[in-house]
Amino acid sequence: MSDSELTAFYRAVDALVDYADAHLGLDPTDADWTRNRIFGLFGLNSYRPTGATGREHERPDALITQLRETGIAAGLFDADDAPSLCDQMFGIVSLPPSGIKNRFFDDVAAHGGSYAMDRLYDYSVKNNYVRLSVLEENPRFETNGLVVTINKAKPEFKSSATAKAGNAVAGGYPQCSICHENEGFAGRAKFTLRTIPVTLGDRPWFWQFSPYGYFHEHGIVVNQEHKPMHVSRGTFRRLLDFVDQFPEFFIGSNAALAGTGGSVLGHDHYQGGRKTLPMHTAGTWKSLRCPDFPNVTVEILDWHNTAVRVVSTDRDAIEEVSERIRDGWVNYRNDELGIIPRDGDQVFSSVSPTVLMTDRGYEMSIIFRSNITSEKYPEGVFHAHPEYFAIKQESIGLIEAQGLFILPGRLDGQLAQIGELLAEDQKLPEELSEFAGVFAELRERVGDSRDPERIAQAIRDELGSVCQRILRNTAVFKEHSTTLSFLEDLGFIAE
Repeated sequence: MSDSELTAFYRAVDALVDYADAHLGLDPTDADWTRNRIFGLFGLNSYRPTGATGREHERPDALITQLRETGIAAGLFDADDAPSLCDQMFGIVSLPPSGIKNRFFDDVAAHGGSYAMDRLYDYSVKNNYVRLSVLEENPRFETNGLVVTINKAKPEFKSSATAKAGNAVAGGYPQCSICHENEGFAGRAKFTLRTIPVTLGDRPWFWQFSPYGYFHEHGIVVNQEHKPMHVSRGTFRRLLDFVDQFPEFFIGSNAALAGTGGSVLGHDHYQGGRKTLPMHTAGTWKSLRCPDFPNVTVEILDWHNTAVRVVSTDRDAIEEVSERIRDGWVNYRNDELGIIPRDGDQVFSSVSPTVLMTDRGYEMSIIFRSNITSEKYPEGVFHAHPEYFAIKQESIGLIEAQGLFILPGRLDGQLAQIGELLAEDQKLPEELSEFAGVFAELRERVGDSRDPERIAQAIRDELGSVCQRILRNTAVFKEHSTTLSFLEDLGFIAE
């Protein structure tokens, strides 16, 4: 390597250390030690200070580009190894887990849990664990009362089996992709992952933000112990514990059933964040009261799938009533509707609960889920039906069931091609034949227009319409009146 190429890399490292001093809490006393640890990655035993600064950057992207380009040019690493090595360098300049924990709880003591979460998220962006720039590149729009995104960074898992395989860990350490032992683990390039401890139900859990989150401040809270996901009375209690500590966040659990969302079923965890999802503000079709708990209201939501909302300022009452509904559903059988709760040891029915705090108190939404299959619907009777697989074949998980759809990245190019076909009045080619139904509906939407903006809006509206229909596919009760009968049989009284 030439002296100029090596000097350029030194300049990039100096900028990184200065950035860490300004944004990542690096103590200036540790600057030389930290710089030397980076040089040790590449066997460098010389250094010439460059005076380069990095504190002017609010995000890490430009620094990563500089480190990558100068390191490759100097022959220190090749392009394939660059992403992992850049992450490792950012991990070196980041605070250790103990430093993050101490800072977090100092923030909690001074300003409260929500402020502390804000600061942790900002740190996770600045140390390049949360790839905010990638998230912001994903197409996102509101349509038909839903939020639709195309996640270009997320792999598409078309079945629960491939989802499980995609989140498996080779070698048995860590036991899965969300175990606490992933923090700083080179085998999964988790150099910059930092977690904070959370107590739920008197047991140790931990919170981490998602690197490619579905929205800003999206994350998961994970049981410190590696044990399978399950939904029980204790789930409601733990969710309530979380919002007591972080009242501006929502938190929820997938149904712990294969094929209903949640690809890491082997490790108990919940997900949430600081976000209002469409279902959170859904209207009420019918309100009911519980004679045993006069301070509780149960609402049947005017929503696309089957969901109820339990509202009260009394968290013990919320827990009791929610458990009554859960227990009623997981033991409910209706052969006419194709609902069978279990067959031997195989369980088909569960719920996806989500809780948030509002001016009415606690609001616990409970979505009824079933993963039963049939000859006609081998992927699931209450799964997206095959005519919509071109748009969405993956399981509908907790976030999507509440109205924020995460569509596969391939659609970005496929829908652009369909837009061009509509603008040029062309037929659908064979390679896009799976979109035949969508294409026919789009032709009706645009009519004779060839206006690009009208076509783009028609595509957005069509996606929203399909997502609505998928949610209706997942509804175990197709009519709200059936939900009403179910609740009345449990002893609730319509107002």
